[in-house]
Amino acid sequence: MRRMDQSSDADPFTYARAAAAELQSLAGGPLDAAVVLGSGWGDALDVIGSGGPDGGGKDVLFADLPGFPAPTVGGHGGMVRLTTVGQRRVALFAGRVHLYEGHGADRVVHGVRSAVLAGASTVLLTNAAGSINPANGVGAAVLVRDHLNLTGTSPLIGPTPPEPHSVRFVDLTEAYSARLRSLAKEVEPGLGEGVYAALHGPNYETPAEIAMLRTLGADLVGMSTALETIAARHLGAEVGAISLVTNLAAGLGDTPLDHTEVLAAGGDAGERMGRLLRGVLERL
Repeated sequence: MRRMDQSSDADPFTYARAAAAELQSLAGGPLDAAVVLGSGWGDALDVIGSGGPDGGGKDVLFADLPGFPAPTVGGHGGMVRLTTVGQRRVALFAGRVHLYEGHGADRVVHGVRSAVLAGASTVLLTNAAGSINPANGVGAAVLVRDHLNLTGTSPLIGPTPPEPHSVRFVDLTEAYSARLRSLAKEVEPGLGEGVYAALHGPNYETPAEIAMLRTLGADLVGMSTALETIAARHLGAEVGAISLVTNLAAGLGDTPLDHTEVLAAGGDAGERMGRLLRGVLERL
């Protein structure tokens, strides 16, 4: 496969369409759904869908797809698995890139945008999050009901997107699908819901910032998800998101925040999270 190096002045949809064509070709047809696995969620991959060469799926490195930057953060694998769940073609993204790695918003959403252009009408996003709400302890899975985009940017900033996506004033009243949340609760009754605050990172927040976020109504805090949601909704996909609480937010716990504990918590919950995501995909 031929990699296209995405330049800062190129139309991001050019790369997304090229990647979408590659994904469709490798998957054997249009995608039905896409899943993005966050920090430490790699163990969920095999639970959701088999890979190659003997499992029937195909594992493709980001480096072999048009416009994909390689992740630089521990816990983000840098590959996509094209597999089936039931009769549906699914792209499982093992990792993502972030604003704090020096990427612009278009690079951050490239995987999701490519998957939707490849046919995925459902996008399931996952993330590792700090808990602001004491009801959500470490290890809890929380359905994202809404978000606060505090990253200071949007994937819809810049030149007008090409047709048929030129209307970029996307309605985010229901950014996160109530239907998908209901399906998740069929798989795992008792799942809670919350508001996710997305910040730029990479530093963790100060206790004063956490107090501010609590006042604004946030239950969870992290460094991803919101921009991908905006990009997917702009293209008409239905979006669901699940946060795995990997730590208490700054000032709420007794130990310093550390990325290694994020990865450990994700690994501990990987199989459970994989079953949850697969159950949602089976019910679409």
